[in-house]
Amino acid sequence: MSLIKSISGIRGTIGGKIGDNLTPIDTVKFAAAYGTWLKRTYNKENLKVVIGRDARISGSMIQQLTVNTLIGLGIDVVDIDLSTTPTVEIAVPLEEADGGIILTASHNPKQWNALKLLNNKGEFLSGEDGAKILEIAESDDFNFVEVDDLGQITKIEDYIDRHIEEVLKLQLVDPEKIKSAKFKVVVDAVNSTGGIAIPKLLKKLGAEVIELYCEPNGHFPHNPEPLKEHLTDICELVKKEDADFGVVVDPDVDRLAFIDENGEMFGEEYTLVACADFVLRKTPGDTVSNLSSSRALRDVTQKHGGNYKASAVGEVNVVTLMKESNAVIGGEGNGGIIYPESHYGRDSLVGVALFLTYLAERKVKVSELRAEYPAYYMSKNKIELTPQIDVDSILKAMKEKYAKEEISTVDGVKIDFPENWVHLRKSNTEPIIRIYTEAKSQQKADELAQQMIGEIKEIVG
Repeated sequence: MSLIKSISGIRGTIGGKIGDNLTPIDTVKFAAAYGTWLKRTYNKENLKVVIGRDARISGSMIQQLTVNTLIGLGIDVVDIDLSTTPTVEIAVPLEEADGGIILTASHNPKQWNALKLLNNKGEFLSGEDGAKILEIAESDDFNFVEVDDLGQITKIEDYIDRHIEEVLKLQLVDPEKIKSAKFKVVVDAVNSTGGIAIPKLLKKLGAEVIELYCEPNGHFPHNPEPLKEHLTDICELVKKEDADFGVVVDPDVDRLAFIDENGEMFGEEYTLVACADFVLRKTPGDTVSNLSSSRALRDVTQKHGGNYKASAVGEVNVVTLMKESNAVIGGEGNGGIIYPESHYGRDSLVGVALFLTYLAERKVKVSELRAEYPAYYMSKNKIELTPQIDVDSILKAMKEKYAKEEISTVDGVKIDFPENWVHLRKSNTEPIIRIYTEAKSQQKADELAQQMIGEIKEIVG
């Protein structure tokens, strides 16, 4: 159980002691720090913040604490209640707001919650701005307003519908073509707000929808991270229902995975690859993903004559590099699609609409589409950290050991071998070292990972 403060927000488990967990006191303190930062940054009379949440059990409590803290600072709140991360991101500019807060711990288990902070473009804050907010929170430097100056609450309950309309307006999305394909789709939304958004979107696109865990009650029926080992139920149901494919999202709907018609994983890494393949066919250009994402995106980008670049892990880093390189699409290999024509944030609704348009246009099965892409296999491992472990010295030793290979130190240490790669980095959100490997077979990826874990353990002694 812990409280993790980072430049992107504050995340912790509910209950426990102040400063150790995400207690009501910590929630108020952090919301107050964000509101204070907004007031100092924009220095204007009427500030406005959009707030939405996923369906976690603690969501309503955290929402009320956050909303009322901002009101106490004299900031107006647009409360869009049950929502998704990309919906809040889209709502900030549509509402001409000065910022946004998404109350979600993303793929973490149900005892966690978090405040994720946005700027006035509906994008995650820069490291510099996040650091200022942490500083304000540490110093308790808040000044609340008098009774006549309290902020106002405006409740808007249809923002997911508005988000869907924005997605359907995208030039590359073809609703009529998708409707004519008459897809049958199973949806697993892990009993969070994807259970509202994804079925609504699919029905608008003329699909027959079979809902699995789409009740937004916050009781996650399995580990909410959309990985193969957690998705046996939907894989079986896709086959049983003879569906065209399955759609899986995490609790805040910024990660997207597909299941093919045989009940097999399309591969979370390949969500971005397939969407990029479609976008690049229509609008040639460059792509960006992070250093822990598959080489398959690089291969597909180069096939279409574009350039591929890799950023440090973290959505804000991907977005920064996408803007610098004017990328037409990008994202993260964990199923996060960032399509600038919509907005600079990972958005599963956009991903679903692009993927379905591509499938309808190509008239191929999901397994056939997957077979067209280069076959890479990843192994994602981690080593729990203890206070005795000096991560920097481990990474330095590994870098020196493999100095003859192609090495990137943009984020941890990435070693590119001719046939495979390994990325070693300290997690931003959990007390662990992540060890990601990729190779041309699962066995080789697993073997490379175990080799690296062995070498790290030797260094630790």
